[in-house]
Amino acid sequence: MTTQIPASPLPPPKERRRLRQSGSLTQAQLARRLGVARATVRAWESGRKEPAGAEGRAYTEFLTRPTDDRPSGPQGPGEPAARPEPLTPAEAFDALYAFCAPALVRQTYLLCGRRELAREAVERAFQLAWQRWPEVARDRDPAGWVRAAAYDCALSPWHRFRPCYRHPEPPPADPADRDLLGALLKLPPSYRRTLVLYDGVGLDLPETAAETEASTPAAANRLTHAREAVAAQLPELADAALLHRRLTELASRERLRASRPPTVRTLGERRNVFWTRAAIAFTVTIIGATTLTLRTAPTHYEPPIAPAQAVQGVPRAVPMGPLSRDELALRTKLRQDAASGSGSGPERIEPTPR
Repeated sequence: MTTQIPASPLPPPKERRRLRQSGSLTQAQLARRLGVARATVRAWESGRKEPAGAEGRAYTEFLTRPTDDRPSGPQGPGEPAARPEPLTPAEAFDALYAFCAPALVRQTYLLCGRRELAREAVERAFQLAWQRWPEVARDRDPAGWVRAAAYDCALSPWHRFRPCYRHPEPPPADPADRDLLGALLKLPPSYRRTLVLYDGVGLDLPETAAETEASTPAAANRLTHAREAVAAQLPELADAALLHRRLTELASRERLRASRPPTVRTLGERRNVFWTRAAIAFTVTIIGATTLTLRTAPTHYEPPIAPAQAVQGVPRAVPMGPLSRDELALRTKLRQDAASGSGSGPERIEPTPR
């Protein structure tokens, strides 16, 4: 009698996507490996559909395989899986950048409609990731961390005050792409971000809500209104599958290139050095100004001197005339008394009591 080995339990939907990313595989690569459509893999990872058939068993085997035995990329038939060597922080960062940056620049272009701003936002997000690499490396979804930072930078309202972004960029050459991009840019930023994450990137609704910092019902409401707004201007895009394909085509037709990983790391390090030196110089300036103020400040309060004012009502000084005969006699008498008083001075006049 043959004993049948029970199949391994399938992980929950949220765990399936993490296991796929741990093998450095995209949904398209896993779909080609299993021989199914990408929409099928997306439905399996979101929980809308359970794997079935030979493809489902292959998908379950891939997810339940130990991490060390899981292939980390496309392999040929019969090629053994090699155990990966530990990566240095710079190598891990370069691998994440090479895997995410090209697609992330195209996705960011759908949010802001500016080619240079999309590239700048992605580079700035990876510079922040390199500054906080220990935190990003331990994150359950490093690609999602960088994507959220890039979207925040691209949708920042402060770009409108920059001279280089005050004038619109040339639209896409294809009229259909131009209409779709115009419909996207007319949406509110939160609706646009939700639509790009769900229908463009392929996240499920809870992940979209978490990345947009909203509840799941709020994210579903934004997605519904965004689809209705796009369908009102482009009725042929009322189908969600067609909208997803058109968003992918619009992002892929633009020739958007990201910088090389060492360049991004170097620019990020130089930016850190610059701001560190600027902070030190500012602190030294504040300390010097405070010390100078303490040394030169007065130690006690000195009231200010009131300004001079003209005094009114004082009689004018009258020059003295010649003395009369009685005044001359009195002066002579006083002088004689002072000369004969043996140095004791003149006699004092005492008041007569009444």
